[in-house]
Amino acid sequence: MVDQRIKNLSGNSRRSFLKFASAVGAGLAVSRTDVLNFIADTGGHAMADECVGRNRMVSLIGGNGGFAWFQLLWPHNDVAKNGNSGVAFHALGQAKDAPDTDRPQVWAPETPWQTLSKRRRMTAMMAGTNQTHSSTPSSAVELGGGINVLAAAASLHQSLPSLLPVIGVSPFDFGSAPGAPQVTTVGNPEGMVGLFDSAASKAVLAAHSDAANYEAYYKAFLGLNKVSGRSTYQRQLRITKASANFLGKNLATLLEPRPEDLARYGITGGTPSKLRDIAYALIAAVNAFKMGLTNSVIMPVFRDDPHGAFNDMANLNMTVSTLGTILNEFMKDLEAEKDPNCSTKSLADTTVMTIHGDTPKDPTTSSGWPDGTPGNSNWLYVYGAGHLKTGWFGGIQANGNVRGFDPKTGESVAGMSSAQTTNAANAAVLYAVSQGDKIAIEQFTSQGISGLINENLQ
Repeated sequence: MVDQRIKNLSGNSRRSFLKFASAVGAGLAVSRTDVLNFIADTGGHAMADECVGRNRMVSLIGGNGGFAWFQLLWPHNDVAKNGNSGVAFHALGQAKDAPDTDRPQVWAPETPWQTLSKRRRMTAMMAGTNQTHSSTPSSAVELGGGINVLAAAASLHQSLPSLLPVIGVSPFDFGSAPGAPQVTTVGNPEGMVGLFDSAASKAVLAAHSDAANYEAYYKAFLGLNKVSGRSTYQRQLRITKASANFLGKNLATLLEPRPEDLARYGITGGTPSKLRDIAYALIAAVNAFKMGLTNSVIMPVFRDDPHGAFNDMANLNMTVSTLGTILNEFMKDLEAEKDPNCSTKSLADTTVMTIHGDTPKDPTTSSGWPDGTPGNSNWLYVYGAGHLKTGWFGGIQANGNVRGFDPKTGESVAGMSSAQTTNAANAAVLYAVSQGDKIAIEQFTSQGISGLINENLQ
């Protein structure tokens, strides 16, 4: 019989109950499977279903100076509001304060997600060091001890079912972390779609009727299998159903962006390939996530070293506007799709995004947009799906002074280098990926980050 007191638990109470129940089960030598079966019987399947407890991740990497474009969407606060015509900001006099971020943040006219809920805000943290002209930068995503946050996140994703855990468009530095899976590498965004151009669906199940029958018979068999109703069997079912679907269809046609999708993302026949590639990859990522085909997409972006960007304001404004449109539409698509492993949440609730690069270029100087940064600094942008406090943590002032931050309070610290806050920034990323599971991320870091995170997210 279902116990309504257990069934109605939610948020931290629900997570605590599951942890306590597992601990009691271990003490009584009861397997976790039997514990979850008991919870399913007394609290309902939704109670035992942990909604996997991990967020997927999209990582955009701006190599060869291309990372600089993103600081025009999320500029340093003092730089954007200073009014000095020599700073590297394209919309002087048009910047506005974000109304609902946890820390101050200034928006350009093109900054994405402005009309969405306050959970859809960016976190910007000083992290890493300048790696000018690197096509595979990693300093801003390193946790220390040789651990890269991209690999650590993929390790956390191992509890999420997928056919290809990580898909990366080369070049990129994935690094290493305990338990990280191998990366499936492709040469361009189109290659992501090509991965699912199933040879099996063409050869083994060439006839459409055979493919449809195979999938129907397999899923019907599962429906007759009593154990398929058990919540503890759902992960295996998700994997095998995805595999059946993979055999039964050429998934490439489902992943490939449609012309109308690209148009929605602001892509036309005259759009530069550096922008089209971002849109193509993000559309394909949403399609792959909603079908449970992958948990992580890594994509190098721009790589165009825009020293002369402020010499051609028409091109600069087009680039920034299109980039903002792409990210707006990406978030709309995430919000429109249910998470395949948790029907009560959208993909926007269960997807984290990171953006880092080799050099963000000097935000205080527009002329020639120099590669060098004040204090050799760098930073990291993170969309934490509500798990992180938002706004700027640390930053660069218009006079070139660098500020770090105290990860336990979030407050700015004058004179602190971005290298000193790298571990904290990436511990925050893992906190968001793990959906606040501090125990899970202890294998990678013990960094205190109470000033960066939202611990009571419901």
